[in-house]
Amino acid sequence: MEPEPTPAPVRPGATLGLTSGATAVALMTYTAPMVTLPEVAAALHTPLSAQAWLLNGTPLGLAALLLVAGSLADDHGRRRIFVAGTVALGLTTLLGALANSTWLFTLARIAQGGASAALLASSLGLLVHAFPTPTGRLRATGVWGAFVSGGIAAGPIVTGAFPNWRVGYVVLGAAALVVAALSPRLLSESRAPRGGRPDLAGAVTFGLALVSLVAALTLGRDGWLRAPVGLLLLAAAVLLALFVTVERRTATPMIDLGLLRHPRFLASSSGGLFTGLVVIGLFSFLPALLQQTLGLSAMDTAWLFLLWSGLSFAVALQARRLSGRVSPRHQLALGFLLHAAGVLAMLGAVDAGSWRRLIPGLVLAGIGSGLLNAALPLLAVESVPTKRAAMGSGAQQTFRYIGSCAGVALTIAVSTSAGGGLARGADVAIGVSAGLAVVAAVLVGVLREAR
Repeated sequence: MEPEPTPAPVRPGATLGLTSGATAVALMTYTAPMVTLPEVAAALHTPLSAQAWLLNGTPLGLAALLLVAGSLADDHGRRRIFVAGTVALGLTTLLGALANSTWLFTLARIAQGGASAALLASSLGLLVHAFPTPTGRLRATGVWGAFVSGGIAAGPIVTGAFPNWRVGYVVLGAAALVVAALSPRLLSESRAPRGGRPDLAGAVTFGLALVSLVAALTLGRDGWLRAPVGLLLLAAAVLLALFVTVERRTATPMIDLGLLRHPRFLASSSGGLFTGLVVIGLFSFLPALLQQTLGLSAMDTAWLFLLWSGLSFAVALQARRLSGRVSPRHQLALGFLLHAAGVLAMLGAVDAGSWRRLIPGLVLAGIGSGLLNAALPLLAVESVPTKRAAMGSGAQQTFRYIGSCAGVALTIAVSTSAGGGLARGADVAIGVSAGLAVVAAVLVGVLREAR
């Protein structure tokens, strides 16, 4: 009988570097269309009514698979799921570069989202294993959260720097494959097996519910009272109810529904949902809107928005210094309020034709985004038992990208349907984002731990 192989030693530094690097690449892929949307839409002959799909493909794949990816990582090996997700991200990103139609590009983006779900959900599980102490975990999740902001910042710069958007996707795909090649040697395996089979029924019902919801939100722009929209919303509600029934009956659910009674888990989930809805939703489409209204080039827009995303990265990296003085829940509330103040400061800038008037708002919103990106991963792993860290990460990020899908569809619908043209529509979308951010700040502020 052959002896079992000796487990690879835990390398905290390498684990933090690889998981943060992969996370940055995933977010760069996610934000790649932000400044190239007009170019991509023109190349693929995508009408305005369908451009939400170009942005929503990746968050749809993320939202649909994050929960199941987190459960699979905890049960069957976080390194295994991380490597598989990173390889898949590289390959699907390369396929996106070759797409020649809206639907092929959207399918590639959905696949990129599914691959990103595997590496993002497993990343925090790997970090919790590599950094078992509260102090180490605080530092690691802070750095990881900063690289979320860093990826958001770098994605538009990378894709905007090339004369052809397809080249940017090739570079990002190659970067993901490099990380995948390094991971088996430098990462140690960890798991928290519960036994039983994967929750495939839960994955299918949840995934179909999300597809129905996003399709309804996207098609709703052309009329909310149309029969297809109503049928899709009904299907989403039925499938969600079926998902809840499946989760209550299975021995190894993707998500422990009992956690929904815990204020800290609710704060993590609602924080993720509103971050996607009010922050990602607005800033995913706003760059393209500015190009259409102010005549900015892709690179000009990328550099302008680097002010927002770069500050988000810097603040998230330093936010760990707030530990012990400001709780993650209060960081979330402050982050949402700063986002609201920032976007309100941008009102009227598009109508005035002045990109300079956007700068104060981008600064405030960038600081708020940094606080959100620092607090969310820490709250996610603290809101569940340590052995279920990947599931906790997957749950919070699932709500984040559900919100993102809804936020992108809402932003496009509001900004393109408001009377007075795109400039007026931008102000309406900004006002909606600010109002929802205030609601989010109040909500996470009142979700206190029971004493």
